[in-house]
Amino acid sequence: MTSSLEGRLRARIRDVPDFPRPGILFKDITPLLGDPDALREACGAMADAWRGARVTHVVAVESRGFLFGGAVAIGLGAGLVPVRKPGKLPYHCSREEYALEYGTDALEMHSDAVAAGARVVIIDDVLATGGTAAATRRLVERHGAEVVGCGFLIELGFLNGRQALGTRVESVLTY
Repeated sequence: MTSSLEGRLRARIRDVPDFPRPGILFKDITPLLGDPDALREACGAMADAWRGARVTHVVAVESRGFLFGGAVAIGLGAGLVPVRKPGKLPYHCSREEYALEYGTDALEMHSDAVAAGARVVIIDDVLATGGTAAATRRLVERHGAEVVGCGFLIELGFLNGRQALGTRVESVLTY
């Protein structure tokens, strides 16, 4: 990615202090989403990272991962698989629980969404600690698919989330 593209995208991400709680500096992507050129460039950069990886499916993580996953799938000529919070998908699902700072959460995917031999890239908006993406990876691999990597618009590098993933990680912007 060129530094001019990185600068244009960074200019469309707003810092919101103390959200969702005191001490957190939230990276708000809604200005980027509202700018058609920035959105197109961001989605293009996310897809470009996986060209040549023979991706068959893009697995998009609820909810902001959906904003980028569809465009990345189209850009790669791949199918799109949504991964959602429990109870949101209408068909038979597989579930993966994962630990949060306080308690647990879970993600679900349709049981027939990917098959053995599928080549998957997991897409989400932000990589923080890596817990959600790691749970998604386990869920996908349980079906025999190969996770070729994980892609993000933003990586919060100081949280070392990529270490939890054990796969190739591509981020458009790192803070």
